[in-house]
Amino acid sequence: DEQRTGAWFASLGVELQREPTGKLFPVTDSARTVLEALLRRCDELGIAIRTGCRVTDVAFEENERRFSVTHAQGVAHARCVVLATGGRSLPKTGSDGGAYAIARHLGHTVTATYPALAPLVLADGFLHGRLSGVAQQATLSTTISGKVIDKRTGSLLWTHFGISGPVVMDASRHWIIAQATGRSPQLVCNLLPGCEFADVERWLIDAATQHPRRGIASLLTARLPHRVADALCRWAGVAASAPTGQLARDARRRLVHALVALPLPVIRDRGWNYAEVTAGGVPMSEVDHRTMQSRIRPGLYLVGEILDVDGRIGGFNFQWAWSTGHIAGTDLSRTAASRDDQREPAEQ
Repeated sequence: DEQRTGAWFASLGVELQREPTGKLFPVTDSARTVLEALLRRCDELGIAIRTGCRVTDVAFEENERRFSVTHAQGVAHARCVVLATGGRSLPKTGSDGGAYAIARHLGHTVTATYPALAPLVLADGFLHGRLSGVAQQATLSTTISGKVIDKRTGSLLWTHFGISGPVVMDASRHWIIAQATGRSPQLVCNLLPGCEFADVERWLIDAATQHPRRGIASLLTARLPHRVADALCRWAGVAASAPTGQLARDARRRLVHALVALPLPVIRDRGWNYAEVTAGGVPMSEVDHRTMQSRIRPGLYLVGEILDVDGRIGGFNFQWAWSTGHIAGTDLSRTAASRDDQREPAEQ
């Protein structure tokens, strides 16, 4: 769990800090701190890390009751094997999906895989081109045929290609999977989280009465970044400098729709090179969750992202990898100890 993970990293000399969102990061704000601590611990335990040995196949030798692991430098043999290869996201790190073929070869199934926690690309000409670098709170709703399948609120980052930020990353899997399965999803943005159409329209009407000479964009900047206010006015066909008291009913309603139900013209996600996690993989039903050992091929363990489990942004996927790795390692150590105990009488 979170407390045990934090305590373990502290024992490695990695001090963590909690952000307001609840996320834990090294106080150094550098991922290298974690990497160096893990490598240092491996060195202390005498664990050999072999590079340049890309694994191309794993087979089980029935006669020998062992696995043969074919890699770039030859073949290794083992009584147990752990597949901790990741999924397909960030392939430059080595997690290019190659292990799915190995899992299938050993008898497992693999569900369809999709990028998740990925930025989304918007159509050229949309207002994001004017807003690159602006961050704000927003509510995103993913809909199919008018039915909301996902709704969440968080920080949205406008970029030169479209949208990113935590709320976009979390919403992306729902849009991506729906799009890939032919269900034509729509992504709608509320730039005033918690407000409905009637609330915002009443605010504009009251403002027109109380401050009739105030410019519309100036009014909006009370609740939005000024660049967003200007861009929304243009998008809604409203003059940014026009006095609030002169805003016609139709124009006011177009503006309100833009504020609380802005349709985002998503054309695609940014792909595996930018996705932080993989949705899909080996079904959990094929693994004993108490040990992470395969139910299909004893001696084989599957942990982390190769399994069909993915969580929202904020360290949950890291925690899944660490927790399942710990479970598998603990069971492997018990198995090894039991094997040693059985061997001792014969050796005596």
